[in-house]
Amino acid sequence: MTDTIDSLFARLAAGHPHRTAVTDEGTTLTYAELDARANRLAHRLRAEGVRPGDIVALAAGRDAATAVHLLAVLKAGAAYLGLDRRQPAARRDLILRDAAVRVVLADKASADDLGDALTVIVPSDEPSDDTEIAPLPPVADGDRVAYVAYTSGSTGTPKGVCVPHRAVLRLVRDADFLTATADDVFLHFAPLAFDASTLEIWGALLNGARLAVAPDGDLSLEGLLSFVREERVSVMWLTAGLFHQAVDLGLRDLPALRHLLAGGDTLSAAHVDRALAALPHTVVANGYGPTENATFTTVHTMTEPTGATAVPVGRPVSGTGVLLLDERLRPVADGETGEIYATGTGLAHGYLGNPGLTAARFVAAPAGVPGERMYRTGDLARRAADGTLEFLGRADGQVKVRGFRIETGEVVAALTALPTVARAEVVAPRDSSGTPRLIAYVVPADAAARPSALEMRTRLAETLPAYAVPSLVRIVDELPLTPNGKVDRTALEQRAVQERPEVNAPHRAPESGLEQAVTGMWCDHLGLQGIGADDDFFELGGHSLLAVALIAELHREFGVEISPISFYLDPTPAGLARSLTQAGVTR
Repeated sequence: MTDTIDSLFARLAAGHPHRTAVTDEGTTLTYAELDARANRLAHRLRAEGVRPGDIVALAAGRDAATAVHLLAVLKAGAAYLGLDRRQPAARRDLILRDAAVRVVLADKASADDLGDALTVIVPSDEPSDDTEIAPLPPVADGDRVAYVAYTSGSTGTPKGVCVPHRAVLRLVRDADFLTATADDVFLHFAPLAFDASTLEIWGALLNGARLAVAPDGDLSLEGLLSFVREERVSVMWLTAGLFHQAVDLGLRDLPALRHLLAGGDTLSAAHVDRALAALPHTVVANGYGPTENATFTTVHTMTEPTGATAVPVGRPVSGTGVLLLDERLRPVADGETGEIYATGTGLAHGYLGNPGLTAARFVAAPAGVPGERMYRTGDLARRAADGTLEFLGRADGQVKVRGFRIETGEVVAALTALPTVARAEVVAPRDSSGTPRLIAYVVPADAAARPSALEMRTRLAETLPAYAVPSLVRIVDELPLTPNGKVDRTALEQRAVQERPEVNAPHRAPESGLEQAVTGMWCDHLGLQGIGADDDFFELGGHSLLAVALIAELHREFGVEISPISFYLDPTPAGLARSLTQAGVTR
């Protein structure tokens, strides 16, 4: 294949130069303007020494300039690497070294924090110029790497997945799960380091559609849905957790929304039915796929409520094959459990600088299977009689938390690297919203000098991304063992709902009727018992998605709107009871 992302975009820009390509709160760029700015920046990159095959990092907020930066890197023949601005500096620097990055495109807020060893370009400091400039000679090779995405590694070191242009084109061009047209408006909300952004950005720009960039920063769910409504977004992707919260909040008044895709974790069938009932004109899709096979491997589309108890992950998307194999690489029969192996043009090349791991995960396909190689996902599934796949979970210690893939071994490695920790284990039971929560159990190195849970989480935040820091850390004398002498993870998961975790506040039982009612809600949402009236929601393992769900339940129960700001200022049952009392609620 000779087509690339940048060559296909250039043809679209030439054919429809005045069509709107991308918008944010203050910027609108046509296809011609976007192409011209990207050409100019590509020349700048080349002047700074960027050559085909290099990796250029992006450290910037979410805005219309993102599309310019990505296209410029690709036009220069390089691959892009999206950095998560919220990740610890130590992890960011490790990734930059591993990818041998020399040049970074950054915004002003990020530039000063990147160090002197890198060439940092801040395009916003340069005057805008949309005059036509000749593009660099194209690198017509669809097999060259388009982007590198870093995922969690079981050894404690993140690994870079090298995704080629052909894999992106297979995802967004003539996709059988999505009928994209030039009249569509795609939402861009996912972080650039998260491969859902691949579908958002290139799904729009390689189909002549408009990319509507959501405001940067921490946007509330209400704010996001308001943006979707105002921009008349027609294609939206949400993580499973955010999808569930959006349904609970109420999906309404979204007449332009044609496709609502969700994934990254198991979808609740009841929430899917509620979404379809609220949005009868919308196709809801459950997407499954590892980063190593360009965002989606299988998709299950739904157009009306079914009353089913589980949501399948569907069938392979176009350009992809799926095999369910046993331990000896033999196909399993329908209804039997097998490991998912993916084949086709969506496969990544492998892991950057890690031929051993690449050889272990990207293996030769059995005789008679189309394609020469396949990716071993580590995911388990079974095939129903109608050909759809039911996802059954992981075969190892990997979990997904709010759409981000996490190796629990990486978190354990970070914990045991601390001098105050002798042994540790991490489990991920699901909370009331169906979202996994990371809970760490730690045996201290010195029983007489037990570290605090807050200290553990603070130290972990220095090396792990925020989504991989356990929401709860429990200090224990010993880890339970199975009869075979292995850590009993099942016992730890059961223990997670039986104990009040260590928090800073002394325990005070709820006293008033309102305190008791609110505390009961917290126990349900957090999956804990014995919560005190002065316990901090976030110290107990709460997160923003659970906070939204709790606020929604308070509104249903008491008819009072509690603002997120009020909740964050005093995130305790007693604080919420005071807010309810001030609003005239009595109990």
